[in-house]
Amino acid sequence: MSDLNLHTLKPADGSHRDRKRVGRGPGSGSGKTSGRGQKGQKSRSGSHAMRAGFEGGQMPLYMRLGKLRGPNHKKSMPMGPFRTTTTPVNVRDLAKFDAGTEVTPELLKQAGVVRTLKHPIKILGSGELSTKLTVHAHGFSARAVELIEGAGGTVVRLGGEPEEAPKPARRKRAAAPADETDAAEAAEPSAAEEAAAEAVAEAEEEPAAQDEAPAEDAAEDEE
Repeated sequence: MSDLNLHTLKPADGSHRDRKRVGRGPGSGSGKTSGRGQKGQKSRSGSHAMRAGFEGGQMPLYMRLGKLRGPNHKKSMPMGPFRTTTTPVNVRDLAKFDAGTEVTPELLKQAGVVRTLKHPIKILGSGELSTKLTVHAHGFSARAVELIEGAGGTVVRLGGEPEEAPKPARRKRAAAPADETDAAEAAEPSAAEEAAAEAVAEAEEEPAAQDEAPAEDAAEDEE
């Protein structure tokens, strides 16, 4: 058996392969084009650092498809990192905390319930909860609020999120008369209206009287 020294150490047979040396002449087997093929974009340097969705300059798929308004739907714009994202946490995951605990996003990460605090946290209502907790989160489903408050706990929304969507304001109707006297006065016509009505009636009577006069003269001539 040979002596074992530092200068005699080497990997086991077959456990190490030499690095592939490209561009070292045609005799190396990887010369000239260095395994990239002939011409084309993929044969150039930096060709594998293209942005996501790039299709060589042609109209990409995300621009050819139809879109919906808003940033929250899967079929809407904008695309990519601008989409609104939340981290879901079910109420069954909160059952591991002791009664009276104040559950915060930092505590959820420390307990391993969530991996990151990069996105807002929303509490969902899957599972059951019988522990009284004070839960701090950016959003809550209606079922989650029902279960947390049903167990005697409290819901605290972070980021100023409203509890309910504001209802549209209703148009107010005109105020009714204060009493029957005001109503009667409002129903009676004014003096100006009465004078105008009398003038119209007199104007209608005058043509009728003029038509009757020629008829009477004609009757007298016949006699």
